Amino acid sequence: MLLGFVLLFVYIVAVWLTFFKFKWMKFNIVWGIVSVSVGLHLLIIFLIGLRFVTPYSTDARLIQHTIQLTPRLNEPTLVTQVLVEPNAPVKKGQPLFQFDRRPYELKVKELEAELAKAKQNVRVLKADIDVATQKVIQLESELVYARYEQKLSASLAGKGAGPEEDAQKWAARVAANEASIREAEAEVDRAELEYNSQIGGINTTVATIQAKLDLARFYLDNTLMVAPEDGYVINLQVRPGMVAGALRIGAIATFICDSDRYLLANYFQENLKYVKPGQEAEIALDLYPGQIFTGKVEAIWQGSGRGQMLPSGRLPRFVYKPEELPQGQFVVAIRLDGDDQSKFPIGTQGRAAIYTNPSSGFVVLRKVGIRVYSWANWLYPFAG
Repeated sequence: MLLGFVLLFVYIVAVWLTFFKFKWMKFNIVWGIVSVSVGLHLLIIFLIGLRFVTPYSTDARLIQHTIQLTPRLNEPTLVTQVLVEPNAPVKKGQPLFQFDRRPYELKVKELEAELAKAKQNVRVLKADIDVATQKVIQLESELVYARYEQKLSASLAGKGAGPEEDAQKWAARVAANEASIREAEAEVDRAELEYNSQIGGINTTVATIQAKLDLARFYLDNTLMVAPEDGYVINLQVRPGMVAGALRIGAIATFICDSDRYLLANYFQENLKYVKPGQEAEIALDLYPGQIFTGKVEAIWQGSGRGQMLPSGRLPRFVYKPEELPQGQFVVAIRLDGDDQSKFPIGTQGRAAIYTNPSSGFVVLRKVGIRVYSWANWLYPFAG
C-alpha cells in the first residue's frame, strides 16, 4: 500500500510541476482527461488491496439456532397452562407448557389394569396345561377300562354267554375315548404354545401390553413440555384453551437457543481468495452505533443454492442472466469475541471486515471505513 501512496504522490507532484509550476506543457481538456484517467488507474491499487486483503461484507447478520416446539402427543390435547413468559430467559428442563393430563392418565390406568390381567392370565395358562394334562391321564385310564370291557364282551359274545350289542357298545366307547385323548392332547399342545409364546423370556401378550403402557406413559410425560436447552421464546401466541396435538400441523412456538450463535456475512466469491479460518474480523452492528466488535473467522461456506441441481426427469435449462443482477456470493461464519453473547440477539445486522494480513497498510484504511459506517448509524437512516 505504501508503494501505491508513493506512486500517487509522485504522479500528483509531476502533474503539478509540469502544468502549473513550470508550465512546461499547456493544460487543456485533453491533458485533463489523460491526467485524471492515469490517476484513477493508480487508485485501482487501493481498490484491489482493500478487496483481497480486507474483504468487506455489507450484509452480515447474527444467527442463532432455533427449535420448533411441537407437542409430541398422539391426539388433539387442550393446553391448560402457559408456564413461560415471552422474551424471558429459561434454563434447560424448565417447564414451558402444560397440556391436559386426564386422557393420558386414564389410558395409563387402563393399560396397567390390562397388564395385571395379562400377567394373571399367564398363571391361568400354566394351570390350563396342568388341567389338560390331567384330562389326558383320566381319558387314558378310561380307555384302558373300555378296552378291557371290549375284550371281555367280545369273549363272552364269542362263547354265546353275552350279547353281541355289548361288544359293539364297548368298541364304540374305545374309539370315542381314543378321539377324546387326541383332542385332550391337542388342548395340552395349545395351552403349552400359549404359555410358551415369549419374547425375551416374557409372554408375548404381556410384552404387547407392556409396550403399549410404556408408550402411554411417554405421552403422559410429554403433557408437560420443557425447555430443550437454555434460551427463550419470543412472539408467544399460545394461550390456555388452545388445542394442540396430532391433528395440528407445525409447531406452537419457536425456542431460540442461547448457545452457539454466530455471524453470517456474505462476500463476493473472488474476495475470499485469501480468507482462512482463524483470521481476525471486525464487525459494525446497526444495533450499536459507534461501536466495533471483534471476532474470528470460523468457517467459509463454499457453496450456494445456485450450484444445486435437484434430481428430476427434466433436462437442465441454462438461461442468460443480465449483468446488472448481483453475482453469486458465499457466506463466512464469524464467531464474535466476548463472554456475554446475549447482547447479540438473533437477526442483528451490520457489516463485517476480514483482515487476511493484519500487518498490511490496507487494514488501516478498512478500519477507518468500517468505523465511519458505525458512527454514521447515529444519523442514518434519517427516521425520526
